[in-house]
Amino acid sequence: MGKDDELQKAILNNIPDQAWLKDKDSRYILVNEAFIAACRLPESEILHKTPADVWPEEWGNKYIDTDKRVMEQGERLRYEEWRHTEDGTLRWYDTIKTPIRNEQGEVIGTTGISRDITDRKMAEQELLASRTQLRELSAYLQVVREEERTRISRELHDELGQALTAIRIGLSVIETQHEMHDDEWLKSLAGLKKIADSTVESVQRIAADLRPLILDELGLLPAIDWLLETFSETSAITYELSLPATPLDFSREASTAIFRILQESLTNISRHSQATLVVVALKETKDFITMKITDNGSGIDSSVSRQNSLGLLGMRERALMLGGKLRIQSRTGSGTSVELRIPKTSAALAGERK
Repeated sequence: MGKDDELQKAILNNIPDQAWLKDKDSRYILVNEAFIAACRLPESEILHKTPADVWPEEWGNKYIDTDKRVMEQGERLRYEEWRHTEDGTLRWYDTIKTPIRNEQGEVIGTTGISRDITDRKMAEQELLASRTQLRELSAYLQVVREEERTRISRELHDELGQALTAIRIGLSVIETQHEMHDDEWLKSLAGLKKIADSTVESVQRIAADLRPLILDELGLLPAIDWLLETFSETSAITYELSLPATPLDFSREASTAIFRILQESLTNISRHSQATLVVVALKETKDFITMKITDNGSGIDSSVSRQNSLGLLGMRERALMLGGKLRIQSRTGSGTSVELRIPKTSAALAGERK
């Protein structure tokens, strides 16, 4: 071994990662100690051999193919790979291969380095698992909250609403049956009737805000129409609505997610946008259901964005729970566009039509 080779080997051995040099025929001409340890072969059985001679057949053929790519393209190649050790442990590696050129610029071989990234991969997988668990927990909590909202809404509507209506009717009966119709008495009675009427309206509004019965009884599309009409009446913002000609049979989860995202968007518009028009379009394509909400308001500035961060996060989480995405585009002074896209398989019950 010449001095140059000894120097190169000394340099390679100071690299903790697996490192090697190959000629144009993919034969190893220099390897470091980390590489030898990974191969579990003596150096004499590695040098002047190809990967097919050193590694199991599947790995060896892959390494030869990547060598050819590097030499043919003359460019560095980086990729991740995994291998099972002799005891069955799975190890991940970040591998970089680079072409070696002579003084004329011709590719005469390759050099490579492979770093063990198993610990990083395991950490990534644990983080992904944690995120998945958190998302599943969030989805479960969303379902529980919607069920509780439904229960409270029905109790308000059915029990408290009926009781208040009975009180209102009773006051009317008393008013017609009382013989002494002095002004003070009539004024007090009229005040009580007004309070009863106002309370009935408040109960109906609170029940609808918790979860509108129309969403469960008539479905998503009538609920969207009702929501926009109510929004327009309370905010004085006009709206345009476009719905599919042949509506899908939305699942309860999809109906709730789409409705809540629209509801949150309209709340943000009424509070911050100074818009005069909202356009809502629900469309069906071959594979997706999309809903786009566009306003002509002032757009989202940084301060409003911070204030609404939790609301926007909740909207994104609802989309992710259905395997979809939420895209928000806004420019100051040019309005805001919120686009929801979810797979049709997640939006409908087996894609069946009503």
